[in-house]
Amino acid sequence: MSSRKKKKAALYEKLRAATNSNAMNKTSIIVDASKYIGELKNKVDRLNKEIGTSSAPQNSLPAQVTVENLEKGFLINVFSEKNCPGLLVSILEAFEELGLEVLDARVSCEDNFQLEAIGGDQNQGHDAQVVKQAVLQAIHSWNQGS
Repeated sequence: MSSRKKKKAALYEKLRAATNSNAMNKTSIIVDASKYIGELKNKVDRLNKEIGTSSAPQNSLPAQVTVENLEKGFLINVFSEKNCPGLLVSILEAFEELGLEVLDARVSCEDNFQLEAIGGDQNQGHDAQVVKQAVLQAIHSWNQGS
């Protein structure tokens, strides 16, 4: 068997194992893999809806918040189509409460609100979800007070 055929056979075997497929022919393995990917997408959508409904406060500011892990900290992005006077202060206070040191930041507050910050985690114990929840809570608190 050529090395190319061996690689294909190994790929199909990995697909079969990853999707818990009992199929033996290539077409059936691919169909099972497609179904499995669809199931995973549905799970992700359902979990995102659960997170959105349980953590998004009612009457909240329509803001997008993303937090990504970096080697020693986080990349935090906050965007709102509305200008939000005072929101930056609330978010920076949340960073301070978490022990995040702002290492670099870009902010725009003219027509909309946009923050891109790199926060160094002094405590080295937070994960991205904790940081995101703190930022969302800061936005919620700011929105209630404004």
